[in-house]
This record gives sequence, structure tokens and C-alpha cells, in this order.
Amino acid sequence: MTETRWLDAEEQRAWRSYLRAVRLLDEELRRGLEEHGLSHPEYEILVRLSESDERVMRMSELAASVVSSRSRLTHTVARLEREGLVVRRACTRDGRGVECVLTERGMATLEAAAHTHVEQVRTHLLDAMSREQFLALGEALSQVSQRLDPHGRLTV
Repeated sequence: MTETRWLDAEEQRAWRSYLRAVRLLDEELRRGLEEHGLSHPEYEILVRLSESDERVMRMSELAASVVSSRSRLTHTVARLEREGLVVRRACTRDGRGVECVLTERGMATLEAAAHTHVEQVRTHLLDAMSREQFLALGEALSQVSQRLDPHGRLTV
């Protein structure tokens, strides 16, 4: 068994600052999206669909894109489907899988929520640091993602 590599005092402060900031930011973003009747995972699904060709993705690709288990994604998509924001259908390409399609109502909901969401991201994250700091944060977190998913199985 290897010896534990404990965090020193500065590392511990940085780690705790990261945890606190992520939790506080997530809470702010959650409240903003709730104004539009969406959770953060639901919003991310709508975003990914809106960015895909013809606003359609295979469920397996969508799960990888939003870093979700297939079963969790299925439950979330079912909620979105009940609201008329998405529909599921057999894959038109090969008929073996299931696709998720963003509806016009889903796109309208996303467009309304996006204004709130982007403003909150800017206000609570980007405005708290310089552009250089924000881009450096993005690069550092990209390295963390690469270490956790070295083969790019999970797309973000």
C-alpha cells in the first residue's frame, strides 16, 4: 500500500475554495434555470440537441455528451418528453437505437433559458476573474478531464 499524499495547507485552501465555488455557482445556476422550468441536466440536454445536426442525437451519444449514465439520461429525457420539449424515436439511420429530437417548443424554452443562464455564468464566474484567468481555468480543467477520460469516451 502506498503512502497517502496529503494536501499541504495551500493545496487544502485551494481545494476547499474550488468545492465551495462550484457548489455556490451550481446553486445560482439552478435557481436561474428553475425560472424556466428546467434543471441543469435538462438544460444541458437541450443545449447538446440544439447544437447537433437537425437537433437530433442518439441517446447513447447524448449520454456521453452530458456525462450521464444511460439510465439517468432516460429518466431525464422522459421528463423533457412529458413537457413536449423533446421526442424519442427509432434511429432513422439504422433502426437499432433510439434518437432524441429537440422539438420547436424545446428550442423556444432553451432560447428563453439561455439568456438567463449565460448572464448568470458571466456575472458569477467570468466577471469574478480576468479573461486570462478564466481561459487558464478552462485549460486546467481540460487537463483534469483528459486525465479522467483519456480516450475521449465522454464528450463535453
